[in-house]
Amino acid sequence: MPSYGPFIDRFPKNARPYLFLTRIDKPIGTWLLYWPCAWGIGMAACSTGMPLAEMAYMLALFGTGAVIMRGAGCTINDMWDVKFDKMVERTRIRPIASGLISRPKAFVFLGAQLSAALGVLVQLNPYTLMFTLGSMPLVIIYPFMKRITYWPQLVLGLAFNWGALVGWTAVTGGMDWAVTLPLYAAGVSWTLVYDTIYGHQDKRDDVLAGVKSTSLLFGDNTRAILAGFSTTTMSLISLAGYMNGQGLPFYLTALGAGSAHLIWQLKTVDINNPAKCWNIFKSNTWFGAIIFSAVVADM
Repeated sequence: MPSYGPFIDRFPKNARPYLFLTRIDKPIGTWLLYWPCAWGIGMAACSTGMPLAEMAYMLALFGTGAVIMRGAGCTINDMWDVKFDKMVERTRIRPIASGLISRPKAFVFLGAQLSAALGVLVQLNPYTLMFTLGSMPLVIIYPFMKRITYWPQLVLGLAFNWGALVGWTAVTGGMDWAVTLPLYAAGVSWTLVYDTIYGHQDKRDDVLAGVKSTSLLFGDNTRAILAGFSTTTMSLISLAGYMNGQGLPFYLTALGAGSAHLIWQLKTVDINNPAKCWNIFKSNTWFGAIIFSAVVADM
């Protein structure tokens, strides 16, 4: 039994591999999944005049769902990626790759995770329940994308930001594409920024393993290309705010602090330093929080 760090090592030995499988000790993934949900909920609450107490309940419900679904996504990813994980230094310790959890046991665990997620989903309106299930094909196919395209981060973005759409429908019971589509696209563009930075941690091992990514595709041009995606992200967030009738506090916060954070990331990141890439990647939870705070500022 390897050491999984001070947090997971506190738990019983039999539980540790499963907790590590869900990446519960690395909450950044959960935050990155949760923030688009919060954006959608916040903008819908602004549009409908939803009471703050009801909005807080919805945010808590989606927070629970984000924890569960992020863990389920990690299980699916590790089941499909076991061969590649064995070839990458950083991922060899993962429980399925190391043999501590067999694929049949991982499949049973995944069933338990999805059952728990369904328990959250049934608290929402029927339209939202059905719409949420539409993201599952993206979750399932994402791990395969790195085998066939240099754009797996795009598929990840499509899956990870589905919550922006679902958050809106959970509040309104319908869909206003004029608001939600640019918000969703902004999230996808943002994912290309942070996950390309993340991918630079493993680029040497990825080449040997035959894994594709935007990190390898962009190479030394990463900073310039991600500047374009960052600009797209802020433009689309502004468009979503305009279509939703957001006010001056939204634009001052989002365009001011949000743009400043993205600029700081690109100026600071060193794509040849894995530790630096990890730290910049983690900082994106603050960008998500900035955009949400911009919505709350209007409220």
